[in-house]
Amino acid sequence: MSNNEQYFLGVDVGGTHLKIGLVNKSGEILSFDKVETAPYRDDPKGFNAKFVDGMADILAKYPEVSKVGIGLPGLISKDRTTTLEIPAIPSLNGFNLKGALKEKYPNISFFLENDAAAAAIGEYRYGKNNPPENFMFITMGTGIGSALILNGEVFKGSRGNAMEMGHMLSRGNEGLEKLIGRGGILRILDRFIKGYPRLVGELADKELGTHLLVDTAKSGNEVSLMVFEEVGRILGEAIVSAIRLLDVTHVYFGGGISAGLEFMMPSLEKTVRQYLTPYYVQDLVLTKATLENNAGTLGAAALCFMEDI
Repeated sequence: MSNNEQYFLGVDVGGTHLKIGLVNKSGEILSFDKVETAPYRDDPKGFNAKFVDGMADILAKYPEVSKVGIGLPGLISKDRTTTLEIPAIPSLNGFNLKGALKEKYPNISFFLENDAAAAAIGEYRYGKNNPPENFMFITMGTGIGSALILNGEVFKGSRGNAMEMGHMLSRGNEGLEKLIGRGGILRILDRFIKGYPRLVGELADKELGTHLLVDTAKSGNEVSLMVFEEVGRILGEAIVSAIRLLDVTHVYFGGGISAGLEFMMPSLEKTVRQYLTPYYVQDLVLTKATLENNAGTLGAAALCFMEDI
């Protein structure tokens, strides 16, 4: 490693793992670790103390690092110091994480952000297709996350947590995340398997999961393709409302379930173009984000050096 090059740590905090990457200013991940969070949850001192203490081992491994970005799956205070509501890790709720880290590691700068917003920042800085200064970013995984990049920065709203698209009410006044987060998609799959038993094919007697759904869609399974068609319609309806509100021309899709985006896109695009006027669709670009599985780590690292680029 060059002594003159700057390096940053990106820490993507999930419900089951921490993904930790050493990243340079060009967006290359030079080292990567994946750490289970079960020991953090089970520690007698609690997740919060274990996370703060555990940062010592991470920083010791990378002594060249002086800036650490952390992406978190939930609501954060507008000044980006305190975790407010982190459903996957409730013990983090109401914890001044940045303050605790800064107290223990005074020579390190820490940057906190919502994980979807961090992924959007990563796409903005490192996306292969030169994203514009204004775009919407939607992550599809266990839940539905979203962010708006406005004039090259995260739009935070009046209290810091704008763009919680997963909680928009959709069909039957259900939240979008409940409908087409991972659990919702698997409920649709189960319903279609029961409704179309002659079309089940290789889905028969399998443990249902999103990887199986994507793989069987790629092999042409009719039930899997119908599931993605339904998901595309539901997501498309939500995007219609979001575009009417935000007047953006670019929408990027990330997260694990975006692996099936090609199967959602026909019904998604049809729905969007059906309900939006020519003004909105003439320049509309709906596309998969380019950072794929590295989005969380690169996005967290990008929090460190936005001010430097």
